[in-house]
Amino acid sequence: MRPPPTTPPRAGTRRDRGQVAMEYLGFLPLLLLVAMAAIQLGLAAYAVNQAGTAARAGARTEASYDAHGTGESAARDAVSDWLKKDQGFDYRESGGSDVKATVRIKVPSIVPGLDDWYAVRSATMPRE
Repeated sequence: MRPPPTTPPRAGTRRDRGQVAMEYLGFLPLLLLVAMAAIQLGLAAYAVNQAGTAARAGARTEASYDAHGTGESAARDAVSDWLKKDQGFDYRESGGSDVKATVRIKVPSIVPGLDDWYAVRSATMPRE
């Protein structure tokens, strides 16, 4: 048996070699930017969650008559250590018959230029 006849290569095929790799390299910065934005959004959501948890812990502690410690110490203990560094944690409380605790946490940034994001959450608890 004879092998099937081969077709001669087309004239322009050699010039197209590597075109897919070059298109991928051109698209790669956009993919990296989208990935970094997704990670940044996740960090922001985590910081908002931590701020809400800290505000509830601070208000609960201040509203209780037999609590150990202050509301600020309870709020600080409720937040992950890496979010409290670099003066990124702020606690305020107010109220009379109700205690309102507000926590502001600086959102860590991995995207250049997005350094001034803050997650702010408040919680109100009735005083015992």
